[in-house]
Amino acid sequence: MHLLALVFVQQLLAQDTIIIKKDFVTKSDSIIVTKKITIKKIDSTQKISIKKRNKNKSINWFVVDIGYAGFRDYTHYNNTETQAFLNNAGGIPLNKGDFSIKHARISNFNLWFFLQTQNLYRQIIRLKYGFGIETNNYYYKSPITYVEGGNPYVIRDNAHFSLNKLATDYFTVPLYLQINTTPNSTTKGLKIAVGASVGYLYNARQKQRSDERGMQKNKTDFNISPFKLSYIAEVGLGKIKFYGSLAGTALHKNALNQLPFTVGVRLSAAD
Repeated sequence: MHLLALVFVQQLLAQDTIIIKKDFVTKSDSIIVTKKITIKKIDSTQKISIKKRNKNKSINWFVVDIGYAGFRDYTHYNNTETQAFLNNAGGIPLNKGDFSIKHARISNFNLWFFLQTQNLYRQIIRLKYGFGIETNNYYYKSPITYVEGGNPYVIRDNAHFSLNKLATDYFTVPLYLQINTTPNSTTKGLKIAVGASVGYLYNARQKQRSDERGMQKNKTDFNISPFKLSYIAEVGLGKIKFYGSLAGTALHKNALNQLPFTVGVRLSAAD
């Protein structure tokens, strides 16, 4: 058996390169060849090197993001259209402070059904894409309430809310260009990815809790934009990944110019 194995290896070494597609194992610890390897002849002394092939595609299923959602507010609150949306007849006009949100809590949750990478150049440059859902929660400090109808508007309410949040849910498709500093390892080194995503709003709701009214949940679109275009980024160091997004489209269709953003930690296997 050992003689046959040596004859087999000698035949391989007669060629510069050959790819083995099936297992070949002997009882000798010195000759073991596994699936999908490349054997290369090095010199006349018949030394061989064995190198695993990198996969051109890899996929992660059900990736979870946990982080913080907020928005940058560029609204001109003295604008006539804005004040018509912020309906506070007979009282002090609503302003930027009415839309202040709480920061010290988890407010962004994303579930990616899959994220797949495609090799473009020697595992150094790769394309990354996927599909999933994004949920942003904006926890307001002040008692503002969205009033639904043909022309929805916002009022400064007189209830004392212990919980007052606006939640938006999107079906989202992200597309990244990834730079991998360690192409021969999926678990080590630095990976940087930047790109863009497109989201479609499939649900929006305001949830409020107070002693006066108990728990209330109101579902409607609240003048929320149906599409969200965002610039996105991901930084991975080994198995640790961080993500971020910055919307280029406003949260509302009109009246308010608030641009959402998210930052957080991505929980997934190495890619």
